[in-house]
Amino acid sequence: MTLGPVRPSPLVEQVTKRLRAQITDGHWPVGTRLPGETTLAKEFGVGRSTVREALRALAGAGLVRARHGAGVFVIATEPAEDWPTRLRRAQVSDVYEVRTAVEVQAARLAARRRTPDDVTAIETALEGRRAAASADDTAFVDADIAFHTAVVAAAHNPVLTDLFGEFTPVLRGGLIDLLTLTGIRSDDPNTADEAHEALLRAVAAGDAEAAAEVLRAELEDPFAG
Repeated sequence: MTLGPVRPSPLVEQVTKRLRAQITDGHWPVGTRLPGETTLAKEFGVGRSTVREALRALAGAGLVRARHGAGVFVIATEPAEDWPTRLRRAQVSDVYEVRTAVEVQAARLAARRRTPDDVTAIETALEGRRAAASADDTAFVDADIAFHTAVVAAAHNPVLTDLFGEFTPVLRGGLIDLLTLTGIRSDDPNTADEAHEALLRAVAAGDAEAAAEVLRAELEDPFAG
């Protein structure tokens, strides 16, 4: 099959697109060794460095892998989705279940590891959440997430912090939709304030199990209590 030369600029993107199409269309099945850089460069009418960059892009997408001394082989026909992309496509309920596992443990660790500055940050976030009670649902959700972010930060575990940060965009949209659909704040603008204050008290007191239990109960029904 003749691939034909590509037109200039941007060459790397064009070559990457053409190679990706050949792979996804099955021209090069999984396990197939791709032609060498020199051969591909000649067929596309570009330099070897352009082909090399295109192959790197395909490797980054999880489509090919270089084997030392053997060449570049096709390892998948569909690009691998990165973590943020998978989260964006996930059901909010699925993300929330994982969030619960992450944040309950974070609350437990926060109670054990919190510093005076951490407690102050959580108190400030709770005040911000209360102030947002008079605002719209979007501002209230943002303030609620800021409170939970402060608790997670008090755990002093960068992996937990990063995981929670990845969940935040999906959670934010889901919680805003939930408030809009239920209208729960029409009767209680500062809904779940007592649960959030109880979490603050447990963390400040260093009661790890109480903090975990308060948060577990709150996340089972995020805007109850």
